Amino acid sequence: MSKPYLNIQQQIDKLSNKKRLIISNPAYAEKKLTEIGYFPLIGRYGVPFTNPMTRKFHEGTTFEDVVALYDFDKSLRELTLGCLFQVEQMIGQLITDSFCSKFGENQSAYLSASSYTASPKKHANVSKLIKKLTWLADSDMNHEYIIRQRKAYGNVPLWVLRNALTFGSLSAMYSLLLPQQQSRISKAYPYVTENELARYLNALTFFRNICAHSECLYSHHMSQQYFPDKPLHAKLGIPLKGKQYIQGKNDYFGLVIALRYLLPSDAFLAYKRSLKKLINGFPRKNIHLPLSDLLGYMGMPENWDKLTIYRP
Repeated sequence: MSKPYLNIQQQIDKLSNKKRLIISNPAYAEKKLTEIGYFPLIGRYGVPFTNPMTRKFHEGTTFEDVVALYDFDKSLRELTLGCLFQVEQMIGQLITDSFCSKFGENQSAYLSASSYTASPKKHANVSKLIKKLTWLADSDMNHEYIIRQRKAYGNVPLWVLRNALTFGSLSAMYSLLLPQQQSRISKAYPYVTENELARYLNALTFFRNICAHSECLYSHHMSQQYFPDKPLHAKLGIPLKGKQYIQGKNDYFGLVIALRYLLPSDAFLAYKRSLKKLINGFPRKNIHLPLSDLLGYMGMPENWDKLTIYRP
């Protein structure tokens, strides 16, 4: 049977009486449940505080504990999204520069299948990309700068179209470029191969969507291990299970390692300082979720902040 709808007061009663969550300020709980919603708040951020068998909250857990974790993740998303914007901006410029240097400014170049890989396995993806680019160049009415170029010149160069491309489209485009184009782009990222860059962009697209749509970030694990093995895994002493590292492969720490390679060094250091401050400040706001548990959900080893003392 599906779960019946509960109004805010019924939600508070359920949390307090059935779930055994301590609610000392019902007015505050009502305000937060109204602003955020029961499932986005309790369904996602109540998990670390509940017994998976009984689905009741651990003794002593308060409503404020759950809100503190929600606020932590919100700040984490905002911090992470800013970094992903930087990666997106740079990869977009690199793709544009590489492509236009070879094929010129005419939109017919990026709308031609001959400008991309001839791999039969990627034929459908090339067609899908060209269809999306064609719509933007010829039909999009949401971007004034594209409309102006279309009307004035009958042609929308890639450097104009670039700002209308999503992170996902940029990731797809890079993965479908000719090998020499990929090689030229990847050289901007020391210690990252062409194939590794494609995997990083694929994973970062996934995490960007999580941030942009206010999904739960701190504990998210991808179903596939998109992040490649890198020397930093070994240098930080990440344990292996068989031949697979158990951290930094499909979790938030994997994203941290990716940013170590894809952000300029000064930008990464600024991100790391902010991340360390955010993580270290959490225990003061939430005594019922130990710092070690928080790091565990994030896939972060205790020595995660040492990743900048090693060469990538």
